[in-house]
Parts: sequence; C-alpha cells; structure tokens
Amino acid sequence: MTATLLATKRTQPAAKLRAAGQIPAILYGGESAPTPLALDYRQFDKLYQQAGNANLIDLVVEDQTPAKILIQAVQVDPVKERIIHVDFRRINMNQAIETTMHINLVGESSAVKELGGTLVRGPGILHIKCLPKDLVSQVAVDISSLKTFTTTIRIGDIQLPVGISVMDNPQILVTKVSPPLTEEQLKAMEEAPAKTMADIEVEKKGKKEEEEAEADQEEGVVEDLE
Repeated sequence: MTATLLATKRTQPAAKLRAAGQIPAILYGGESAPTPLALDYRQFDKLYQQAGNANLIDLVVEDQTPAKILIQAVQVDPVKERIIHVDFRRINMNQAIETTMHINLVGESSAVKELGGTLVRGPGILHIKCLPKDLVSQVAVDISSLKTFTTTIRIGDIQLPVGISVMDNPQILVTKVSPPLTEEQLKAMEEAPAKTMADIEVEKKGKKEEEEAEADQEEGVVEDLE
C-alpha cells in the first residue's frame, strides 16, 4: 500500500517554516522544474519512520494530481536531532530506477548459539535497480545456514524478488560468524597497555610524516616523467 503525504508550495523562508513546525523540502525529477515545498513536521516524521527511503509515496501538493515519489535525502540537525530539510525525487513508473534496499537478517545461527561465535555483519543495504512497481523496502536473509566459522553469506547468495537486480559486487560479505577468542588472546588483550593521548598523537604524527613522504615520492616520479 502506497503512503500519502500532503504538502504545500513553499512561500516563506526556511527558518520561518521550521519555527512554525514545518519542514522545507524540494521536489525534482522528470520534465518539471524543481518545486520548493513545505511539510508538516509530525506527519512527515511519522511517514518517514514507516516508509523510509525505499517505498513509493503519493505526494499531494495542494490541488494537484498526486505524484509518485521517493524520499531522496533527509537532512538532520546533528545537535537538535530534528529534520531540517527533505529532497523528493519524482518517479516515472515506466522507467527503471536505482535505489537501495535494506538487508534484514532473520533466523538463528547454530555457530552463534552452540559454538559461542559472534555474528559479523557487512553492509546493511543493497544497491538495486528495478521498475518502481517491483520496489520493496527490504529483503530477508536467513542466517540459519551459518553453522560453522567458515560459512559465509555473500550478496550473490541472496534470493531477490522477481524484477530486482543488484548492482553491488556479488562477493561482498553480508554476514558470517567469527569464533570466540581463545584464553591466550583474552589474556593478551588484558595485559596490553592502554594507549594514552600521547601515544595516539605519536601515531598520528608518524602516519602524517609517512603520508607526506609518499606524496614527495610521487611528486618526484611525476617530475622524472616530465
């Protein structure tokens, strides 16, 4: 079911909109010119929590015909943790789109439960291409096949819904189980001296000097070539 979002054309400065409990936004894509919009904060926040970036939305701007859109980008104030701007992308239902899909790990791994391993997760999203009608927000990946520490699940192992193709390298790791640390490893970690701020600064200085030396060497190679 496609969600519906109401908006109005923006006529006020962004700061004034935010003070009034609204969010400045912009709609672009297709043959139409970009359209500045204003959204009700509560309505959009609730919809965003439910729809995310991978669900089609019917955007209704005043009395215009609803437009099929995707949420392209959401800017959040890092201090107040409030949404301050939204970008929408107009979607042509007859053209394939490139977007992202979340990976949802389900089930239980015996390598974790019975062997005491730790589940290691790779990137949690897939970059996909599909027609808008085939778009789904997530794909479930069953981790019950992870029975040993050598078993892995990679992007190429994921069974996707019909009509969706992955653009990522199929060899990228999705998840695996790493074995528990041995007593020797745990003891070594406990005995290792804690790093001080001075140690960290020395490491940073050494790394910077190494990078500068590499840069000087590269410049020398370029000069020789010239």
